[in-house]
Amino acid sequence: MNNDYLKESMTTTPPVTPTTIPQQPLPQPNRRSKKVKGTPKSNNIKELGTTEIPGNTSKIHCITIIGQIEGHIVMPAQNKTTKYEHIIPQLVAIEQNDSIEGVVVMLNTVGGDVEAGLAIAEMLASMSKPTVSLVLGGGHSIGVPIAVSSNYSFIAESATMTIHPVRLTGLVIGVPQTYEYLDKMQDRVINFVTAHSSIAEKKFRELMFTTGELARDVGSVVVGQDAVKYGLINEVGGMSSAVGKVKELVEANKKWRH
Repeated sequence: MNNDYLKESMTTTPPVTPTTIPQQPLPQPNRRSKKVKGTPKSNNIKELGTTEIPGNTSKIHCITIIGQIEGHIVMPAQNKTTKYEHIIPQLVAIEQNDSIEGVVVMLNTVGGDVEAGLAIAEMLASMSKPTVSLVLGGGHSIGVPIAVSSNYSFIAESATMTIHPVRLTGLVIGVPQTYEYLDKMQDRVINFVTAHSSIAEKKFRELMFTTGELARDVGSVVVGQDAVKYGLINEVGGMSSAVGKVKELVEANKKWRH
C-alpha cells in the first residue's frame, strides 16, 4: 500500500464528532395537583361529622364551657378541658369588638379549678354586653358560678347542677389554717352565687352541705326545674330560648344607650 492511498483514505474519512443529546426540559410540578377535589369536605367530615358548615353572620358570639375547667395544673391528655387562658382572652376581645353585640355561654361541665372558674365568672359578670347562659347536660361544681354570672340564665329540662363544698387535692397540712383557707374559698363561691342569682344564702348552704344524697360526697344534685324553683337559674329552656333572650337584651341595650 502506497503513501498516496493512505493520504487519500485519511482525507476522505469523515471526522467523528460527539453526538449532542438535546436536553429535555424537566416536567414542571402541577401546582393545582396539590388540591385534591373534595378535600375541604373530607376535612369537615373528619373534624365535624358534616360535609357543609353553615355560615354565621350573626352578631352574637357563642362560648362553650365543656369538660373540666383547667386552671393552674394541666389535665391529662384524655380529659376534655376548657382552659381559662383560652376563655379570658376571648372575653377581652369580645368586649372590645364593636361588631359583637351579645354573648351566649353554653355549659356542659363537671367543674374543675375553683379560682379559674371564678375568674371566668367574674369576667362574664363584668361585661358591658348582654350575656345569656344555657346549662346543657350539666353545670356542676364551679360551673354553677359561671352559669349564674350572665344577665339571664337557662337550664335544659334534663340538665343537672351539682352543689357541693370546696374540695382540696394535693398536700394537706393538718393545721387550723387549712380549714380557714377552705372556708374562705367556699365563702367566695357562696357570695358570688347568691349575689348573681335569686337563691337565698341559707338555701344554697343547705344544698351544699346535704348528706346522704351523693354516694361518695356531701352536697346535692339539682335538676332542671328545681334549679329554677330554688332561684338558682332564671328559666327552663333550650337553644331557641337562649338565642331569643340575648337578642331581646341586645335590643333593650340599644334603646337604653340611645
